[in-house]
Amino acid sequence: MDVVAQGWASEQLIKAAQAGDLESIAAVVHGAHPHVRRFARQLCASSQDAEDAAQEALIVLYRKIGSLRASAALASWMFRIVRNECLRRAQRLFDHYDDVDAAPVASAEDEVLGRLEAERVAAAIRALPDLQRRVLIMRDVLGHPGRTVAEALGVSTAAMKSNLHRARTTLRLSLRGGLTPSEVDPDPTTAGA
Repeated sequence: MDVVAQGWASEQLIKAAQAGDLESIAAVVHGAHPHVRRFARQLCASSQDAEDAAQEALIVLYRKIGSLRASAALASWMFRIVRNECLRRAQRLFDHYDDVDAAPVASAEDEVLGRLEAERVAAAIRALPDLQRRVLIMRDVLGHPGRTVAEALGVSTAAMKSNLHRARTTLRLSLRGGLTPSEVDPDPTTAGA
């Protein structure tokens, strides 16, 4: 994605920012903000995580723009930072739920089996199509109301319900029979319907 073509900033402005000009850095960060937020909202499980990921990406941009090698790489660099931050936050969410379940167990064997099962569930959720995964996490893990989930993801309530049903069904079938989500629903075009 070409930053100049997208209207974020001119190549001259980006080069000035890379050289350390504070006004140019501020202009680049300001110009990138709406694009970074939009991308974060598409990737992160919750609107709060999206805001936090966008802010983190903008902080990294502000601090490290001088280390960027090519001005044309700015957009992909920013999106990679946002993607990694969203993934880190989702992983922390899974880790948190693992910690909550760390109540005393009857035996070491039960503990190992419980961990293996949690890893299986997390892997099955990660393998879901993007929209289904985000709907499932926001609705069933985070407990957000359906309308809030639909609005945050920019889909109708009916589409949110459909994706939630598909995600739950796929998850249930993949956990029962060891099938992967692609084996359960081999047509990925139905995932976003």
